[in-house]
Formats: sequence, C-alpha cells, structure tokens
Amino acid sequence: MWKEEDNKLKRTFEFGDFSEAFGFMTRVALIAEKMDHHPWWSNVYNKVSLELTTHDAGNTVTARDRKLAAAIDKLV
Repeated sequence: MWKEEDNKLKRTFEFGDFSEAFGFMTRVALIAEKMDHHPWWSNVYNKVSLELTTHDAGNTVTARDRKLAAAIDKLV
C-alpha cells in the first residue's frame, strides 16, 4: 500500500527477479510519460521503490500523484 510521508506518496514493490522488476518499471515509465508526471524511483535487483510528489505544487502530494499511484497499482 502507498503511504503518505514527507509530502510524498511512497511504495516499494517486490518481484520474483530483476527482469520482472525492470518490466514493471518499463510499464510505469510509459504511463508516467503519457500523464507527464514522472516518479522518483530506485531499483535494486527485484525491488522497485517509488516516490510521488508534485514539484509544481511545492513538492506536495496532489491529485496527480494519487492518479498515477492508482494507475501503477493496476499494473500489479
């Protein structure tokens, strides 16, 4: 589940291996690009950590972040 912390929505996803994690990141990238709203993320082997915040709104969580989070949730 996403948690709101430090003016960000945060969530870590865990996959079976690196290829699954990378495939997930690719799908997220396509959605983020289409929404013109890009996450901060990191990947180590099978884990992908995401942080969503809206820079144009003073680095706070907005409806854009919640919309992207909901779209990401549909991928898993």
